[in-house]
Amino acid sequence: MAHVILGLLLIAPQSFYDLIKGFEAGVALFYSASSGSIKRALNTLLARGFIEVASVEAGGRGRTVYRVTDAGRQEFHAWMTAELTGPDLETAALSRLYFLGLLEPVDRVPVLRRITARIEADLARLSALDKHLKTLDIPKKHRDLATHQHATLDYGIAAHRFTLDWFRDHIDRHAPPSDSH
Repeated sequence: MAHVILGLLLIAPQSFYDLIKGFEAGVALFYSASSGSIKRALNTLLARGFIEVASVEAGGRGRTVYRVTDAGRQEFHAWMTAELTGPDLETAALSRLYFLGLLEPVDRVPVLRRITARIEADLARLSALDKHLKTLDIPKKHRDLATHQHATLDYGIAAHRFTLDWFRDHIDRHAPPSDSH
């Protein structure tokens, strides 16, 4: 979540309330967050020196606006250009895609290629599991259950194939002509 907040703050300095609205307006399409988790992430980013207070408005509530520091810019860039980790491929990929325009054009295609490499690796694991499961002799009393469990795997394989095709197409549409494969 901290990297998503850094991305939002790189677009423009924002208050806590603005960040909540930013999540609701777009980020929530791929990343859900409560106001409490956003506040905790803001506090962590402040403590680590990745963001700072840009201004505090006078008045009853004292609206605090945050902005990214140089260290925060470096952290965001390192995250954007790193290998995708963690079990939630979709959130990791879409988080980077959402903020890809914040990177220099030369850095964008390598990020997309890292995403496709992760999708390919996950798809290979799912396909190997599918192949293995097809060799098993399922007891008759479990076949109905196994049929629907296997359908879940089939769905995952189909979703990964679609995602891989989508990202490859996105690379083809946005890569410089000399970098398209």
